[in-house]
Amino acid sequence: MNRKVSVAPMMDCTDRHERYFLRLISKNVLLYTEMIVSEAIDRGDKKKLLSFNLNEKPVALQLGGSSPKLLAKASKIGEEFGYDEINLNLGCPSKKVQKNKFGACLIKEPMLVADCLNEMQSKTKLPVTVKTRIGYDKVDDYENLFKFINLLKSTGVKTFIIHARKAILGGLTPKQNLNIPPLKYEMVYKLKEDFKDLEIIINGGITSTNEIKNHLEKVDGTMIGRSIYQSPYLLANIEKEIFNNDNILSREEVIENLVFYVKDEIKKGTRINQIMRHTLGLFHGQTGSSFWKKYLSDNMCVRNADVQKIDHIMDKVKLAPQAHTVGQID
Repeated sequence: MNRKVSVAPMMDCTDRHERYFLRLISKNVLLYTEMIVSEAIDRGDKKKLLSFNLNEKPVALQLGGSSPKLLAKASKIGEEFGYDEINLNLGCPSKKVQKNKFGACLIKEPMLVADCLNEMQSKTKLPVTVKTRIGYDKVDDYENLFKFINLLKSTGVKTFIIHARKAILGGLTPKQNLNIPPLKYEMVYKLKEDFKDLEIIINGGITSTNEIKNHLEKVDGTMIGRSIYQSPYLLANIEKEIFNNDNILSREEVIENLVFYVKDEIKKGTRINQIMRHTLGLFHGQTGSSFWKKYLSDNMCVRNADVQKIDHIMDKVKLAPQAHTVGQID
């Protein structure tokens, strides 16, 4: 699987609608689900939680949990639903996640994590990968990170996505945990030097194709999160500069293709804002982007929207930014 560039799992962001939208822009990046808790998969509506459009592929399922049995069961179900990879979250620092004993707090319990990974791999033929931070609280030295990765390697896991920040498990919000702990890229580079047989993916603070290229000189792949959500058309640059793909839809063509998806989803009961909220940043940095955002904000919460109303809204949205710019947006 090509993991040169992937889009990070982000809660309340990388749902199936966001992934479909991003796939219209990029054919090559690897997409991830939001973290889905293994217990929810065991007890909940599996179809609602896990169904996705095959056009999203390749797509990885990220799981949260600490029960080897439930994680293994969820991995098998994920394979049956057609995902391409199963990823275990060891990076989320939220208090709610800690209370339920999964996410970054599991770095404290490496043997339990190893048990989880062994069980998961025993139930699926898909690659099982790990997304983790470099440490937690005051435990953020390279020696501990090396030992942690070395133990998890012994389970047979070959791909590690490393968020180059430690997690502060008390005193910081999840948002603060994305900014306040300093990035330590050198620790991730050192991991690749010491584990040449492993696939090491770097994550954290990456915002441009130049940064991606620089990281790819030291590690096997890059993962980008907030930059893509805030400015999704950055993926077009990634397609051109990283994957040498010039066959890319313009922003307007992306919207035109999304119309068909919106119509189909509305018939299934999906609300238009559930889809279109992910497109607010499509014209980020372009003349007319504020008008785009305002028009969507004013119109995408239409109640009981039928197909005719969707056509009306989308026709206006497609033309709106160009009506407020000089020259071509692209």
